[in-house]
Amino acid sequence: MQFDSPLIPGRLVQRYKRFLADIIIENNKLITAHTANTGSMTGCADPGQRVWVRNTANPNRKYPYSWELSETPEGKLIGIHTAWANKLVAEAIESGVISELEGYAVKRFEPPNPLGKGRFDLALSLQDGSADCLVEVKNVTAMAGLTTAQFPDAVSERGQRHLADLIRLAEAGREAALVFCVQREDVDFVTAADEIDANYGRLLRQAMGAGVRVLAYGACVSTKEVVLRRALKLAL
Repeated sequence: MQFDSPLIPGRLVQRYKRFLADIIIENNKLITAHTANTGSMTGCADPGQRVWVRNTANPNRKYPYSWELSETPEGKLIGIHTAWANKLVAEAIESGVISELEGYAVKRFEPPNPLGKGRFDLALSLQDGSADCLVEVKNVTAMAGLTTAQFPDAVSERGQRHLADLIRLAEAGREAALVFCVQREDVDFVTAADEIDANYGRLLRQAMGAGVRVLAYGACVSTKEVVLRRALKLAL
């Protein structure tokens, strides 16, 4: 996924009301940027942290700037825009990067849940049409150690419901998958944040036991593009 306009560096002043952030950019200009991330953004939203924003130049938006990346003290970039995760995973499936889903093509974004309310993130189909697979995608940015990322970064009742639905699908004989999309390069492992949301960790392990494909892939992140490149190990 390539950014459609150059990113602008800045310094975070504060994040507030979940979806807003005050940022100082070039020429000491203070802007308010939209923040497409509902999590706690632990380690990604510290005052004074170097960040990168995109000017959408959309006159219909109240806040035309979009916060896209954060930068660690070591200079590593983190993709904080959760809305990109579905697109990144779809691109990785179509290009064959996610080997566990080889042969599938993206059939639809946000398909309805066949067993109840809500939607999943992706519906996949084999090229011969013989089987479908429903996929839930989770954007991961929080760290649990030097090379281990964790999910979630806050209690996620929504995430718990998604796991319960994936379990029901698998138990009904349907193909179901959960993909952790890690938008940072300094990660080798992904784990459940049991100390933050014990129920999520319990359901995640139950899903694996029920036959849900649980996968984790890491991205190469730059100010020009974010692309999933490599499989990560699960530490569960």
